[in-house]
Amino acid sequence: MRRRLLALVCVSASLLSGCGLASQDGGGERRTVTVWLMKDSASQDFLHRFTEEFEREHTGLDLDIRIQEWTGIGDKVQTALETDGTDGPDVIEVGNTQVPEYAEGGRLQDLTLESMRDWGIRDWLPGLAEPGQWLSQQFGIPWYAANRVVIYRKDLFEQAGITEPPRTREEWLTATESLDSVADQGIYLAGQDWYTLSGFIWDEGGELATQNGGVWTGALDSEAALRGMDFYRALQALGDGPVDADEEHPPQAGVFAEGRVAQIVAVPGLARSIVRENPDLEDELGFFPVPGKTADKPGAVFTGGSDLVVPKNTDQREGALAVVEALVGTKWNTELARTMNYVPNKKSLAKAVAGEEGVAAMAAGAAQGRATPGTPRWGAVEADNPIKDYMTKVLTGADAKSEAGRASDRITALLDLDAG
Repeated sequence: MRRRLLALVCVSASLLSGCGLASQDGGGERRTVTVWLMKDSASQDFLHRFTEEFEREHTGLDLDIRIQEWTGIGDKVQTALETDGTDGPDVIEVGNTQVPEYAEGGRLQDLTLESMRDWGIRDWLPGLAEPGQWLSQQFGIPWYAANRVVIYRKDLFEQAGITEPPRTREEWLTATESLDSVADQGIYLAGQDWYTLSGFIWDEGGELATQNGGVWTGALDSEAALRGMDFYRALQALGDGPVDADEEHPPQAGVFAEGRVAQIVAVPGLARSIVRENPDLEDELGFFPVPGKTADKPGAVFTGGSDLVVPKNTDQREGALAVVEALVGTKWNTELARTMNYVPNKKSLAKAVAGEEGVAAMAAGAAQGRATPGTPRWGAVEADNPIKDYMTKVLTGADAKSEAGRASDRITALLDLDAG
């Protein structure tokens, strides 16, 4: 769908001025800034309100917003980055973990200066900011985030005598054991939910892979990573989640809706699907952050979401920067979070969504958010996914250390930058 929207003109008064991008009144030839946004990332109402304000505040540029489908977007972006930028996108929304893949080879604008000087880099959520870097430069600018929380049945917690959500892993295990005695499952946790496992590994101080001298190596066999897997195994055993499938096979929302399942680990928005399948649960669902090792902070979680990037081949750099500055700025980023139930891009903006229980729990966890290793080859790991096979083998009784070593070797091979 193509929709032409009058919007913003913004140019730098001076890169040395220390000021943000300035608006520019009309005069001269009008130019178009083309923006690719993903389907359902922002509502049409949000885009309309955003555009109306910029029509009042900025003139001189037309904003051409083109909505994209996630399916096949990787190849489409790669093609746009490698061709003449005259008719291509000037701003692109990308998945936060995709930035290194696109930045490799110098195909994105380096936005480090603007990030440090104007856009509040020190307050960004780490799970969005860190994967937006490549070779210590900032190419991806955080837009919005989403991460997993615990969705639970309030009635089953009450039946088990649990008066408040657990705040530590030890409390969580104890509570889940109690829930497993009054419910069909204390928790439904699929055996191959590697995103959830990642959080446990990070909490222990481990990593999925580590980098040394530009070389990436799988790290599932470290003592810290093994402790994370051990906790996953103990928690997963308190339910009947399949050990050889992930959370989408079958969809965990359906499992939760159909039976007396006390908890799942999922994004808060999944609650809508649960209630659609079982309206009787509408008033019984609660949310809390994934517990950490200690009560002073939630557990680490994988942070999904989107960054905004500017192609190197754009011929509308100043207009593109103006678009990014507006979308990631406090006003419109907060408005997007409220409209779409996202986590804002800055830790200091978490209070903006405090009134919504599920989003508030998500925002609390996002402060401890992480992302997958910042290498352009990580997509190859997810496609092959030795982490899933490793988890299944451990949950069916194999030796964790040995299987972790084999999985780590496979990750190392997949992360080889010289691989085909």
